[in-house]
Amino acid sequence: MKFRPLHDRVLVKRLDSDTKSAGGIIIPDTAQEKPMEGKVISVGGGARGEDGKVQKLDVKKGDRILFGKWSGTEVKVDGDDLLIMKESDIMGIIEK
Repeated sequence: MKFRPLHDRVLVKRLDSDTKSAGGIIIPDTAQEKPMEGKVISVGGGARGEDGKVQKLDVKKGDRILFGKWSGTEVKVDGDDLLIMKESDIMGIIEK
């Protein structure tokens, strides 16, 4: 199944966080916080401005992003746990 978000929404897959602390202690799954880093899987067509024109999104498929801890709505697509969020919930793009 293919899924494409509408308007200014973005489909994101969370990236796994470290399972060890800086001191080498292994953190169990139940104590880990959800990662705030993800990879953009799909983007919508863009938001419609006040002038009626569609404004393209700043993020694109494949971008590695940082988002708020409670951002987005969790969904399951083809067995994968993903997030749908508005572009405004994204804090920035992580560049290598």
